[in-house]
Amino acid sequence: MPDTKQHQPITVLGAGAWGTAVAIALAARHDVLLWGRNPEQMAATEAARDNVSYLPGHPLPSSLRVTADFEAALAHVTGAAPGATPLLIAASPVAGLRPLLQQLKGRAIPNIVWLCKGFEYETGLLPHQVVREVLGDSVPGAALSGPSFAQEVARGLPCGLTVASADAELRERVVSLVHGGSVRVYACDDMVGVEVGGAVKNILAIATGAADGLGLGLNARAALITRGLAEITRLGVTLGAQASTFMGLTGMGDLILTCTGDLSRNRRVGLALAQGKQLDTIVRELGHVAEGVPCAKAVRELAAKLGVDMPITNAVAGVLFDGASVQETVDRLLARDPRNELA
Repeated sequence: MPDTKQHQPITVLGAGAWGTAVAIALAARHDVLLWGRNPEQMAATEAARDNVSYLPGHPLPSSLRVTADFEAALAHVTGAAPGATPLLIAASPVAGLRPLLQQLKGRAIPNIVWLCKGFEYETGLLPHQVVREVLGDSVPGAALSGPSFAQEVARGLPCGLTVASADAELRERVVSLVHGGSVRVYACDDMVGVEVGGAVKNILAIATGAADGLGLGLNARAALITRGLAEITRLGVTLGAQASTFMGLTGMGDLILTCTGDLSRNRRVGLALAQGKQLDTIVRELGHVAEGVPCAKAVRELAAKLGVDMPITNAVAGVLFDGASVQETVDRLLARDPRNELA
């Protein structure tokens, strides 16, 4: 039997903060190649041995190789030696997932594991649905998600993740390869629940950041997180998820982290909204993708279509896209009759 714990070929497609952090964590035990689409960025990363554009201050281990050559990145896993257990990881944001998959379409890839969290705005699809639409059912796929800030993973601090897939062999492969060191990986087959939790928590982080920015207190924060979890669960169950999934790492765990952690981009969006900043200014100053912004619009539309009550999500979308003021939105939420709300 091959040793699936050590030195297996892994390609990470996407050299943003999270893709780089995952590559750093895995390079301690495996043969990892990190691909980025921008040749200048990858050349700078190689020269500095540090992803100064997206994850500065976290040196790359000497064993981690980087490239802008897409064919070489794929060959690293498609040309693996007999007996190897290769893994292909897509580390793009949701908006970049479909274009990346189009580059993989028709190729004999061993599997695909995606790290993105959100709904594709143009279609309202979850990542696994986008993967199936582009690649079909022949390529084993899995979502790897959970409460994880890139900076902490790159530093080697402990974190817990969940891999979700209908393919039992791929679940086992991901656990075997990724679990180790400071990273714990659990497995489940509820891909919808894992993806819904990972997507909608970003919207709630914007709400919590705005509440904290207004100085509404810790009681309000706890209420927002708890009522937000109820919204996530309602939407997820309507889409076919298991309610119990939302009490785990990719539900409650990711929600708590993103709503309270100062490293959360989405929380920082909410804090800036409370200061009266305009959305375009906030996004420009952030310099990175905050998935909760496009996700709020997509989820508001999806919830309306499905008849799912999501007042906090609707409130966030109203502030982001309809010009509603943060304070007036808070007042309207507080004025809602709780007897008319679902538990």
